[in-house]
Amino acid sequence: MPAGKIYAGTSGWAYATWKPDFYPAKLASAKFLGYYASRLNTVEVNYTFRRWATKKLLAGWIAATPAEFKFAVKANQAITHVARLKDVGRKTAEFVDSLEPLLAADKLGPVLFQLPPFLKCDLARLDEFLAALPRHARAAMEFRHESWFSDDVYERLGRANVALCEAESEKLKTPEIATANFRYFRLRMEEYTAAARKKIQQQVAEASRNGDVFVYFKHEDTPEGALYAESLLRSSG
Repeated sequence: MPAGKIYAGTSGWAYATWKPDFYPAKLASAKFLGYYASRLNTVEVNYTFRRWATKKLLAGWIAATPAEFKFAVKANQAITHVARLKDVGRKTAEFVDSLEPLLAADKLGPVLFQLPPFLKCDLARLDEFLAALPRHARAAMEFRHESWFSDDVYERLGRANVALCEAESEKLKTPEIATANFRYFRLRMEEYTAAARKKIQQQVAEASRNGDVFVYFKHEDTPEGALYAESLLRSSG
């Protein structure tokens, strides 16, 4: 498997409170994404969890970012939280199709399917979902109930080339297991010490030997996550 590229960013970019430590003090909000993309090479979009992105909106994102920039997109809640992956083949295909402008511009990163914390492991439900999942876009799954952390689940994700989202927070930490030809990390801790960031750097560098790696720090009212991501990119060369 060829070595991959490291993508690092945050979950969102529209935070005026990142001034002046990340965004310049006088930068207009309409220029946030373009400036963000001058320092980081990916962002995780939460907007699509509640609303479908229009072609006009996607065109604006594409125009504001350089050629190699990637948008990871969170799947709509109708798929993950309302239907909870049940009978969502058509809806999932429609959602992925709505992202075609990003795909055509080669700016679509993984589509993240984040499950609600109360949804316990259901292998039949997972099998049905994976069987209908479009294969022309990369996909990652974030399980937030520990019952999903099993070899049966990892095997199914591996057969479908779907990444296990390796998320960590104060409440839950996902096992560090590769199930696809790329990796997806969601780093949700409130703070990362210099030692912790060094460990993340080493982990990401090792993972990139086998494919692309996408890393997203938590967005906050303060810009630490963006600065952590920038430091990771800088240290990764």
